[in-house]
Amino acid sequence: MKKINRSNILENFHQAKWDEPVVFELSQPGERGILVPEVDKNIKEMFDINDLLPDNLKRKTPLELPEMSQSRVLRHFMRLSQETLGADVNIEIGQGTCTVKYSPKINEMFARNENMTELHPLQDDETVQGILEIMYKLDYYMREISGMEQFTFQPSGGSQAIMAMASLVESYFNDKGEERDEIITTIYSHPSDAAAPALKGYKIIYIQPDENGYPDYEAFKSAVSEKTAAFFIANPEDTGVYNTRVKEFTELVHEKGGLCCYDQANANGLLGVTRAKDAGFDMCFFNLHKTFSTPHGCGGPATGATGVTKELIKYLPKPIIDKKEDGTYYLDYDFSDSKYSVGKIRSFNGVAQVALKAYAWVMSLGAEGLYEVSKVAVLNNNYMFKKMMDNKWIDAPYIKGKQRIEQVRYTIEKYTEETGVTTGDIQRRMMDFGLHYWASHHPYYVPEPITLEPTETPSRADIDQYIDTLLYVMNEGFENPEKVKTAPHSSVCHQLIEDVLDDSENWILSWKIYKKQNNL
Repeated sequence: MKKINRSNILENFHQAKWDEPVVFELSQPGERGILVPEVDKNIKEMFDINDLLPDNLKRKTPLELPEMSQSRVLRHFMRLSQETLGADVNIEIGQGTCTVKYSPKINEMFARNENMTELHPLQDDETVQGILEIMYKLDYYMREISGMEQFTFQPSGGSQAIMAMASLVESYFNDKGEERDEIITTIYSHPSDAAAPALKGYKIIYIQPDENGYPDYEAFKSAVSEKTAAFFIANPEDTGVYNTRVKEFTELVHEKGGLCCYDQANANGLLGVTRAKDAGFDMCFFNLHKTFSTPHGCGGPATGATGVTKELIKYLPKPIIDKKEDGTYYLDYDFSDSKYSVGKIRSFNGVAQVALKAYAWVMSLGAEGLYEVSKVAVLNNNYMFKKMMDNKWIDAPYIKGKQRIEQVRYTIEKYTEETGVTTGDIQRRMMDFGLHYWASHHPYYVPEPITLEPTETPSRADIDQYIDTLLYVMNEGFENPEKVKTAPHSSVCHQLIEDVLDDSENWILSWKIYKKQNNL
């Protein structure tokens, strides 16, 4: 390993560390943040709210909520906010397939405007014309970007969008009266591309990669049959390898009467370059909270925008936003067009704030701007790829000598064999410099993986700093491996005992379960 100039690495980083209890432990009986008004005596005499509820819905014990002053609540959540890594305080490169990139603060302001935050999903259509118009127009932008004919914003994330596509496949063949029970996917497509159809009862057929990392065409050809309901694939896959022959795959499926479903969670390098419809897909989804710059932040609000071709529109979940002749917008709940419609995928019609931020992002960039996003994302990734591959301890499987799209899944297998330091060790040590990379690669098809996706956001200097930090940590693995193996040292907490994560009996899902398990 070459010596790294430490001056290009974040110095003296130390994350805030508070011995902060959970909010329930901070509770003080009788403490209040606001004055609780008394119920008007006359109203109370008129009726008791409990009279409106059936006995089986009435609580037998009082609701146990934290009792805290406003200042105590503020301190608690401010301390928690200081114990996080994020794009607002750190160089965000290492999130892998999640494309967590900069979200313009003006868009965040739009989403927090009271005209948005005070909306209620059960309001009459006439009172929410603004957000209905935005979602209606965003649908048309998604159509143009993908080539699809109609979108729904109901699914609350990528996995639910995949479930929506699996439900559409099921409804389509039920409507046709065809019994097909097989779904084809690839090992490097996202796990939900197999999990969602499996949950619907389909048999999953996995296609392994060929020597270049592309789905093995001959194996795929042998797998396609009259039993094939659909082909689910992410392209590019998480390796960063893009299958340029994908249309040959979709044509094979169509020849046997199956459908083709495109997982576009990795679309950050494809905007304005290629479209799902042109590659032969019947449906696709985009993660608005990723590609369209509306980060969900620790698993929060998200949207898996799902689009279909014309012949599949009648199977989309309801409601669909439509426009009347007088120019007003409305939620169309009409299920009469197909008795096999998938109905609702989730409550209401998606996350309005996410749709608003995606709309603002698309409008601010325009068609040329979206294309520029992809070009810069690919440029950043391949600049990083070249610098990473200059190190003999870092490798990337497949398509040797060729560029990747928007990310790369690297391997440090040789480094781990030499030092005993694993990718998990390095990931935790990176936290001591205020950085990280995506740590969930299971199962490890690529041994000791590191997945990096710089997006279009970071500058060249940011990328250089990130790589220098990573190589500095790898150098430590030779000089002082125990320091890396015992990291993090400057973070909120040190290494966690992860064994219990595989034991559902020890999962703490609520304060009630925590108290029960600890005899409190």
